[in-house]
Amino acid sequence: MEVRGLTKRFGDLTAVDDVTFDLFPGEILGILGPNGAGKTTLIQLLLHVLTPTAGRIYVFGLDLDRHREAILSRVNFSSAYVSMPSSLTVRENLQVFARLYQVSPAPERIAHLLKLLEIDDLAAKITGTLSSGQITRLCLAKALLNEPRILFLDEPTASLDPDIADKTRRLLRRLRDETGMAVVYTSHNMKEMEELCDRLLFLSKGRVLASGTPTALRDRFRGGTLEEVYLKVVRGEA
Repeated sequence: MEVRGLTKRFGDLTAVDDVTFDLFPGEILGILGPNGAGKTTLIQLLLHVLTPTAGRIYVFGLDLDRHREAILSRVNFSSAYVSMPSSLTVRENLQVFARLYQVSPAPERIAHLLKLLEIDDLAAKITGTLSSGQITRLCLAKALLNEPRILFLDEPTASLDPDIADKTRRLLRRLRDETGMAVVYTSHNMKEMEELCDRLLFLSKGRVLASGTPTALRDRFRGGTLEEVYLKVVRGEA
């Protein structure tokens, strides 16, 4: 993915301000920033949910504005804050999305993902009866249905207990290593971001304030931990 001069304004508010970066195959790119920094708006632009005020986005060498359907068939998204149709069972929800993504053979793919995310025992349960952590894992299963080349994850472990969160991070790294899938990842868990991400973008007021590997950023801003670096950057002390 190539993002060039991406800007989004809502009236007098500039939510994303001249953002430029690349995403490479097999890379896990973390997007950091305080609430209101523009993280969610940026992801919505990258998914073409919002139309940019200025700038261009190229994915797989194609202009997202002109090749939206072809590009989005090869990406997916999951968030801890997005629910699924509550009256369907877990399996029925995945069957609906498998049809939308034209996944074939769907039953085998669904069974594989349910087992992979350790929710195969929930297949017949009504989604509305699931815990928040179970719904999070269902959303992750949905996001992996079409074997995406780029996966967008918005705080995917926020509602998971430490054991399942650790298993989820390990799974993401394994899928990245095995398939070359790239991941765009947001979280307020600094330890998680430091452990998982190959490279980080710090956003504040819609602009990229700093970028680099976790190690390079710690060295640059003389922080013992990523959390120390984060606090220096967002407070303007760097």
